[in-house]
Amino acid sequence: MDRLIEERIRKAMEEGAFNDLPGKGKPLPKPKDVNVPGDLKLSHKVLKNAGFLPPEMELRKEILHLRDLLDCCVKEENRTDLQKTISEKEIQFETIMTRRKLNSPSMAAYKHKIRQRFF
Repeated sequence: MDRLIEERIRKAMEEGAFNDLPGKGKPLPKPKDVNVPGDLKLSHKVLKNAGFLPPEMELRKEILHLRDLLDCCVKEENRTDLQKTISEKEIQFETIMTRRKLNSPSMAAYKHKIRQRFF
């Protein structure tokens, strides 16, 4: 069976069936879900397509938005309020990361190895 498939692919290549494919000569896109276990990839994709983010990512997004607001803020009392809110959100973020052990030294080493391998 494998030989038949290989033979058909070889024949198609000789006939030029793959010459006009979009993206020819370009690298394949990098997978975006390398940290998701195989058995969770489908559910992760469904949730992602529905616009759902994990709590730590929602908080991270809020923190970045608040920092943008802080950069644009002129009134000192508003700046103080924003800084306080940012600090609270950062504490919540760190708490979630600690509970999930996503900021441990072993996780940092794992992330580094993943980045080296795939990026």
